[in-house]
Amino acid sequence: MILRSSLSTNLELGTSHSKLYFPSVAESDFNVKYIAHLARIQLSPEEEQKLGAQLGNILGFMEKLKTLDVTGVEPTAHAVPTVNVTRADEVRPSLPRDEALRNAPAKANGLFVVPKIVE
Repeated sequence: MILRSSLSTNLELGTSHSKLYFPSVAESDFNVKYIAHLARIQLSPEEEQKLGAQLGNILGFMEKLKTLDVTGVEPTAHAVPTVNVTRADEVRPSLPRDEALRNAPAKANGLFVVPKIVE
C-alpha cells in the first residue's frame, strides 16, 4: 500500500520476509502545519515546534525498530493472546419499565422521547 500526501514523503507499508518497511523520514521531511490541518487542530508556534520534535522522535524510534531481526516471528494483532470475555447469554429479569424511564427527560406511552435527527 502506498500513501501519498503533500508531506513530500511516500510511505510504503508492506511486508518483506516478515519485516515491515518504513522509509527513513527526517524531522524536516514533514509539515507539522499540514498534519495539524488534517487533524483539525490549531497549534501555536511553540506547539508546532514541540509536536515536530515529538514526531521526529517517533520516526526515529521506527528507525530503531527496523533494525530488529523478526525472522520467524509470526505477525500478531495483539501482544498477548485474547479470549472472549463475554458472559454466556442467559435470560434474566430486566428493569421494570417505570424504573428504566424514571430519569428520562421526556417519555410517552412507555417509551423514551428523543429529538428527530433524520429528515
